[in-house]
Amino acid sequence: MTRKPFLAGNWKMNLDRRSGVALAQALAARSVTWTGRDVAVFPPFVYLAEIARSLAGSSIAVGAQNVSDEKSGAFTGEVSAAMLKDVGATLVLCGHSERRHLYGEDDRLVNRKLHAALGAGLDVILCVGETAEERQSGSTEPRIGRQLTLGLAGVSEDDLERVTLAYEPVWAIGTGNNATPAQVGDVHSYIRGMLAGIYSDMASKAVRIQYGGSVKADNIKALMGVANVDGALVGGASLQSEAFLGIVEGAL
Repeated sequence: MTRKPFLAGNWKMNLDRRSGVALAQALAARSVTWTGRDVAVFPPFVYLAEIARSLAGSSIAVGAQNVSDEKSGAFTGEVSAAMLKDVGATLVLCGHSERRHLYGEDDRLVNRKLHAALGAGLDVILCVGETAEERQSGSTEPRIGRQLTLGLAGVSEDDLERVTLAYEPVWAIGTGNNATPAQVGDVHSYIRGMLAGIYSDMASKAVRIQYGGSVKADNIKALMGVANVDGALVGGASLQSEAFLGIVEGAL
């Protein structure tokens, strides 16, 4: 089964309004030449509406970096899935390693957020990955297996079509220490097998699995050449237009 590559840029807590719009406009200008791939950017909440307007008419989707597990109410500082959709977001990140490890989000909270997003009509990128300590202790597969099993709990096979997975080893994010193609291939193969066990072979083969962790233009081709790698979730390199364009255009 052929899966369309999916390249996503997570801006995290970076850029200001002016530089974010300039970046979006630079990407949109080049997007007219892109075929055979999906591209998305994830700006900070406060710039979502303006970035969505800047990318209107282009093929680039706009997503949110986080979402509340609640629909509405007295939840100061939270942003609901319906609000995100209202300002132009079409997808959301759930379970990013920084949310898990810096803010204590566990698998059950990630699962509630995923359901909130899907219920509001947003697509989801569900992030999974192990720490350096877990890899060194041989716990990579048990850790990722738990994240998948609990993170996807209650998600039907039909709804799985709206979920992309992203493997992001915590020890490789923002460190410059990219996982080797062999390491990436082993984990992506494991994830594909887990999905077949939870759902079906057909469903497993349809899901796209991105890699995230120090992705750059000079390693994207090697990563995309690894079996079961269907794209990238890019952090720091997505903050500069030429760096991200090099990744998007080097992916095929």
